[in-house]
This record gives sequence, C-alpha cells and structure tokens, in this order.
Amino acid sequence: MSIQIYNTMKRTKEEFVPIEEGKVRMYVCGPTVYDYLHIGNFVGAIFFNLVRNWLEKRGYEVTYVYNYTDVDDKIIKRSLEDNVPSSEISEKYIAEFEKDFKSLGLRPHTKNPRVTEHMQDIIEFIADLVKNEKAYAVGGDVYFSVEAFKDYGKLTNKNLDELLTGTRAEVSDVKKHVADFALWKAAKDGEPSWDSPWGKGRPGWHIECSAMNHAIFGDQIDIHGGGMDLMFPHHENEIAQSEAKSGKCFAKYWMHNNMLEFGNVKMSKSLGNVKTGRGFIEEFSGEVLKFMILSSHYRSTIDFSQKQIDRSINNLSRFYSALSHASELKSAGGLAPVPALFEKRIHEADEKIAEALDNDFSMPEVMAEFYEVMKLYNNLCHKPGKPKPEQIAVAETFYAWLRSKGEVMALFQQEPGEFLRTLDDILLAKKDVKRADVDQLVADRTKAREAKDWAKSDEIRDKLVSMGISLQDSAAGTHWEVDKAAL
Repeated sequence: MSIQIYNTMKRTKEEFVPIEEGKVRMYVCGPTVYDYLHIGNFVGAIFFNLVRNWLEKRGYEVTYVYNYTDVDDKIIKRSLEDNVPSSEISEKYIAEFEKDFKSLGLRPHTKNPRVTEHMQDIIEFIADLVKNEKAYAVGGDVYFSVEAFKDYGKLTNKNLDELLTGTRAEVSDVKKHVADFALWKAAKDGEPSWDSPWGKGRPGWHIECSAMNHAIFGDQIDIHGGGMDLMFPHHENEIAQSEAKSGKCFAKYWMHNNMLEFGNVKMSKSLGNVKTGRGFIEEFSGEVLKFMILSSHYRSTIDFSQKQIDRSINNLSRFYSALSHASELKSAGGLAPVPALFEKRIHEADEKIAEALDNDFSMPEVMAEFYEVMKLYNNLCHKPGKPKPEQIAVAETFYAWLRSKGEVMALFQQEPGEFLRTLDDILLAKKDVKRADVDQLVADRTKAREAKDWAKSDEIRDKLVSMGISLQDSAAGTHWEVDKAAL
C-alpha cells in the first residue's frame, strides 16, 4: 500500500509521490523563541518526528528542516521588558527548547535555520518580489501586494473578504490594499536592524520562512507542516510570496496538526490555561506528553483535561508494566520457539500498524494494535509459578517488538523499571506521600503477615489502599506501586 497523506490544500487524502524519486524535502514551522514554549508547540515537534521516521522506514531519504524564528515583534518586546539584547533572548530560549526536545527523545532535525543566519537571502527574496511587481516599497517599508497574486487564499479556500472577516488587518494610508502585509519593516529606535536597499530595517514574519525554505531547498518542497493556527495568515502568505517569486507550486503537500483543548476549552492566555511544555514534562514526564499527543489522530483536537491526563498515565503505565515484566521474564533464558499463536498475532499487528501509518498516520489504530498485543502477552505470561520456556520466548519477542515499534514514534524507549519508579515518584509527590513511608508500611505489613497477625496486615493494607497504593503479593515478596486506575 502506498502512503496516503491528507493534503490540506486539496482537502482530501492523496497518494504521496515526492517531487524527486526516493527523496523528501520537508519543512515544518518551528517556534518563535521568546519564552518557554507552551505545550501546544510540542504537538508538531512530536508528530512530525513520527512522519519523518516513518517515511525513512518506507525507504525515503528525508531532509527535515525545522526553523527558529529569532527576529520577531514578541522577541523585541521581551528584550525591551528585560532590558537585554534580543539576540540574548532568542539564544536563551532556543537552548531551553532544545533541552526539552532532547528530553523527549526526539531525533535532531537535518537543519535548524535561524532568521538571523539568512538575512541576505531574505533581502534578495524581497528584491525579486519588488522586481516582479508583486511587492512595493513605501518609506522604508516593503509590502506584498495580495491583489497581484490571483491565487491568494487558495490554501484556506477563501476570498479576501472572507479571510479578513474577524482578523486584525492593519489599516494604513500607504498600503494599496488593507490585506497587504509587510515583507520589510523600517528600523525603529531600540530594535535590531539590518542594511537593505530600502534602508535599515528588519523582515516581517511571513517572508522569513519563504526565504529560508528557498535558500535550503530551492523553489519547491514536498511537505510543509505546521499547526492549523498557522494556515492563515502565515502559510497563506508563504504560498503567495514563494509562488509569486518562482511561478511554481511551492509545496506539494500541506499537513496541519490540530490544536489542544483543556476540557473542551482551547488554550489561551486570556483564559489563563496556558501550560508550558517544560512545566508539563516536569510535572508528568515527557513520555506522558508524547503518549497523549500520539494517542489521537493528528487532525483531531487533543484533550488535555486532567481526566485525560490521568487516563493516559494509567494506560502508559500498563505498557511499561508489561515491558518490565517481560524484561524480568526474558532474563530467565530459554530456547523454546515462540508459540504460533503469539507469532501470528505479532505478524498481524505489523501489517495493521503499517497500514495505519500509511493511511495518513492513523495513530489511534496503531495504539489499538499495541493494546491487543499487550493484552495477549499478559494473558500468556502473567501466570503464577515457574515460567515455562515458551513464556520466556514470548517475553523476549514482546519486549523487542514493542520497543522496536515504539522507536518510530519515540515511545517505550525508557528502561521500564526506572520509568515506572519515576512515574510513581511524580504521583507520590502530587499526593504529598513519601516513598520511604510507603516502604515502611509495606515492611510492617510483611512482618504482620509473617507473624500471622492478619488483622494488623489488613489494617495496613487498607491504609495503603486509602493512600492510593496498589499491592501485589507473590512468592518473591510484595510489590507496590501507585494505583493508576484510581487516578
């Protein structure tokens, strides 16, 4: 089966056929670096990491470019507030983002261009638009003329009047049309600026991505990705600039990930529900963040309510508990073949996962296969008594399989025992419970059981249960963990 991608431009799934056989040019809009990134910024970073990895699994050579916008009004505003150079602000938050990115276990991009590295490319790009009469200079500013590009609005499938409804298009006596947008802004006191044919100034936001794209890839790319919030005006303006310059189709496929919701409410500063990626990672772990984002289809809204967070922690811990069990079981060694039942189910899962990822990266279907294979593993291997050789063989296969499949999406790569302990520590801290106190209660219960003091044993068990602790007794002793099902 060929890879099918939903192309936002065409509003339908299309077979993926790159411009150059065997090679993929992919550009995804990266962050504007003026603060810690909010959690929504990580949806694209996590999802398009999967896209790149799967395309490579399918044999393509992928060049993946993810930019940093380090010249922008927000950066300048922050620099003036903090009384430091704007370059210091951008450098700081690029480093902070890369720290979060690394902690998520995502693969480095092929290139991370910065606007400041491509200033000459931007100036030359604008000069070509002025020469082509698609842009005009007025008093040190340069504007793109939307009326000079007949296809303006084709990504969002709206005309100019529809696009402007509800927007804050800046009215100006010098603009030919209210929707004309700035390519170059004349220098202002206290702002960074560069020399140009129109005087000292700095670029507008939209031209930056077009120029960096062109400098790295040329006139055309295969995939342009980003959040749905960027469709207008950013991506619409990118198309206009790029195609007005080259006369060619800029991006063959447009992929847009949907937004986050917090209990059916979109994240916004006005509502005070903006959460940073750093804050979420520190509170719940990066693995939970990835699991939540990848459990939904990328074109669906993602619910980040506390209820959904708790459900995700519960489900993720089930996978890691199975991995931990398999890790211990497979270490027992054995030479038995994998039972035909499990081998057949793994083969079926491989086929269904490939079909799902080929079908516009349908992660809910992938997750369903993970759950079914885990369920079968638990049924076959979670049994009392000495493990049988065929159970050991199943454990070896399951452990290697889930880790291998998860690698494509940067999931299930943590050492299982360590991750479960870390997750429990996070949940204990939220409950204001100390691990040492739980350990002591479990030890006291063990002594009571050894003394056949069942009343005291039951009393301690009830206390632990009330603290949200789950106990599992076995011949090897008592294992405890935070009861995720009770979250």
